[in-house]
Amino acid sequence: MPAAGSGSRSGLAQPKQYAEIAGRSVIEWSLQPFLDDPRCQGLMVALAPDDTRFANLGLPSAGARLRHCAGGARRCDSVLAALQALPAAAGDWVLVHDAARPCVTTADIDSLLAALQGHATGGLLAVPLSDTLKRADGANEVLATLPREGLWRALTPQMFRFGPLRDALEKALRSGVQPTDEAQALELAGLRPALVAGSPQNIKITTEHDLALAARILQARRSES
Repeated sequence: MPAAGSGSRSGLAQPKQYAEIAGRSVIEWSLQPFLDDPRCQGLMVALAPDDTRFANLGLPSAGARLRHCAGGARRCDSVLAALQALPAAAGDWVLVHDAARPCVTTADIDSLLAALQGHATGGLLAVPLSDTLKRADGANEVLATLPREGLWRALTPQMFRFGPLRDALEKALRSGVQPTDEAQALELAGLRPALVAGSPQNIKITTEHDLALAARILQARRSES
């Protein structure tokens, strides 16, 4: 789990992963489904070197399975640092999940695991695009309307074998490319990750509006349970 970002674009007073929603921090919500899953043998969180908040979180169910390491300036650096700190074998499955995605469900994780167990490469949760897409110029005027057929919005978790993912990230960074997600690193290595349909409620916190929406989603689930 990459969690070393400062969240400077969010406009929040603290990194977005530590903002509070529905009584817990964003990162606690993001970690909990994996802490609750007995199939998850361990978790590695990549933190900023000066992070003082993570150690004070209330994660009583974590135990020795939850570890952390120093992350990097970019998401891809943090993911690679976490992989390099993992005591994993090349063929082990690894899931990478954003610390700022607090609304992932066990059902989505189950779907991902079931769909990819026999896949040669692995893949990611994603949502097919349904909105009309516009390309804009520098003045925010429409240049073109783009076809949305075959386009998906990438989510996390993303699930790949440990060795190929680590090698693909290392190769991309050596070549000067900064993959924006793990799937892109595998694509650059010539592989074809699978897309697994996920819930559109699995949102990523970027702004205060996202925080409010995530809070409503989580509170609604509490009311239903």
